[in-house]
Amino acid sequence: MEQLFIGELIRQRRLELGLKQCELCEGICEPVTMSRLESGKQTPGSNKLRMLMQRLGVPEKRYYALVSKNELRISELQTEIVSSNVLHDSLRGLEKIEELEAIAEPNDNQVRQFILRSRAILGKLVDGKVEPYLPEEKLEMLSEAIRLTSPYFDIDHIGKGLYCVDEVKVINQIAGVYSEQGNNEQALQIYVQLIDYIKQHFQNVKQSGGLLPLVSYNYARELTVLGRYEEAIQISKLAWEACVQYGQYRYLASTINIISECYHLLGNVEQCKDYFKQAYYVYKAIGDEHSANDMASEAHEYFGSDFQL
Repeated sequence: MEQLFIGELIRQRRLELGLKQCELCEGICEPVTMSRLESGKQTPGSNKLRMLMQRLGVPEKRYYALVSKNELRISELQTEIVSSNVLHDSLRGLEKIEELEAIAEPNDNQVRQFILRSRAILGKLVDGKVEPYLPEEKLEMLSEAIRLTSPYFDIDHIGKGLYCVDEVKVINQIAGVYSEQGNNEQALQIYVQLIDYIKQHFQNVKQSGGLLPLVSYNYARELTVLGRYEEAIQISKLAWEACVQYGQYRYLASTINIISECYHLLGNVEQCKDYFKQAYYVYKAIGDEHSANDMASEAHEYFGSDFQL
């Protein structure tokens, strides 16, 4: 899609969905800016364009935007911060957040939201050491983060809102904090709503492929905590299918491991062994030797020394 047609594409898709300009742009830009974007009088930055297109459910291959040097550096820093979280290098991640805050515009709600949810994950510096935030602090930070771009967010009626990928990730984090507090039913309610929302709104957005495996995995894990093992197996298989469909393998081994654990708790030894082996070899295939070794130790504990992986 050429840059010239971006405004027309936004307007056409917005009308197809029956949305007003103010509904689509809430938390992203002002309605007057939205009007200028649709008329072609103003070109959206890549960040705003990405969020608008995700809310509209437009596949990313259909659009692009010119990126400024500052936008490119912001994108690079965000990638480095996410990488720091994956690698459990919180100190490096917090250093990159400081750099990101220094170059981001004060009124850039999208970047501010990313910073808040990243800090909630990475923690804070106390006397030169990284310490986690308390669950209550995380909830406060994440509630502020989601309302930066979705000011009327209602946790009990998530489906009434309109979200981009990053906003769904914030809501998923909120559910995770409720789980951390032991409020499993509240977490479960959020995951159920998110699954429904993702299925309805993101089926055609390639970048969002990681959402269904992520939320389904968390949903299945919560069901397991509550002792609802049959349901956990069903949702884990949904997460498994999503991992394969979208090429998102980060949660695949852990998802299969949940299935194995549920069969173990249900007393189905043969099914447990089968899925246990599959999870073990996926961990091996992706190079996660630590998790593979942990499973090998659990195998002897569960099934005895005669069990062969």
